[in-house]
Amino acid sequence: MANLSLSLSLIFRICAFLLLINVSFAKTLKRDMKALNEVKRLVGWRLVYSWVGDDPCGDGVLPPWSGVTCSTVGDYRVVIKLEVYSMSIVGNFPKAVTKLLDLTVLDLHNNKLTGPIPSEIGRLKRLKTLNLRWNKLQYVLPPEIGGLKSLTSLYLSFNNFRGEIPKELANLHELQYLHIQENHFTGRIPAELGTLQKLRHLDAGNNNLVGSISDLFRIEGCFPALRNLFLNNNSFTGGLPNKLANLTNLEILYLSYNKMTGAIPAALANIPRLTNLHLDHNLFNGSIPEAFYKHPNLKDMYIEGNAFKPDVKAIGVHQVLELSDTDFLV
Repeated sequence: MANLSLSLSLIFRICAFLLLINVSFAKTLKRDMKALNEVKRLVGWRLVYSWVGDDPCGDGVLPPWSGVTCSTVGDYRVVIKLEVYSMSIVGNFPKAVTKLLDLTVLDLHNNKLTGPIPSEIGRLKRLKTLNLRWNKLQYVLPPEIGGLKSLTSLYLSFNNFRGEIPKELANLHELQYLHIQENHFTGRIPAELGTLQKLRHLDAGNNNLVGSISDLFRIEGCFPALRNLFLNNNSFTGGLPNKLANLTNLEILYLSYNKMTGAIPAALANIPRLTNLHLDHNLFNGSIPEAFYKHPNLKDMYIEGNAFKPDVKAIGVHQVLELSDTDFLV
């Protein structure tokens, strides 16, 4: 019996050792090695200096490349995260990254990338976060972005994108955070975005968008999870629709510097969680319903630069609302 117990223990140890060897020496998928070495040849000196060797996941002697996270899948290691930001990377968007089919995070923010986002971006079906803000990317957004069905966070702000916002973004059913502010988008915001059941934050401020925001809320039951809506510094016209009151989770409504007109509907005071209401620098008129001044959570209501009656008062002290992306990741 003792011999049997010893044999079983030895077999167990041998299996564990073989498993450790398999994990330790799993090879990086050639597809990913080739793709990232192609990127390495194109990017700036900072990355070349820190990306040592040919294996982005590390080869047992050299460590994994900076900003690269790998995971073992079967007999191979694959790249699941590429987080290379604030590295002064110049040139066009590196198309080779679209060959990293297991990516869940692609973060290239705060670099000097130019040109368009390639249509091949649609290959990255497992991508959850795409962060390209603070670059110099241009041209229209490829509709293929709408194929990234796992995407929860899309950061495209502070670039030079133009054209219309593609309605294909409404196919991103997992999307929670959409940042497209500080670009040159034109036309109307697609009402189809209202069908995104999980969208919590939409920032389309500082673009060249037009139309009435009533069009944005024409779909029944739209934006059920929306907490923050930034449409400031565009060219929106028309009045505030009563349907805004259906956004029961809304906390921030930022409409400053547009061309909106009419009176402020009393129904908006029924939005229970509303804390910030920015109406300043439009063409609103009349009075502010008393219900706003009795709202239990409303701490800031900015109204200057309109045609309100002289006795209409603001709530709070006007200051620029500056929030970082991390303020919404809760």
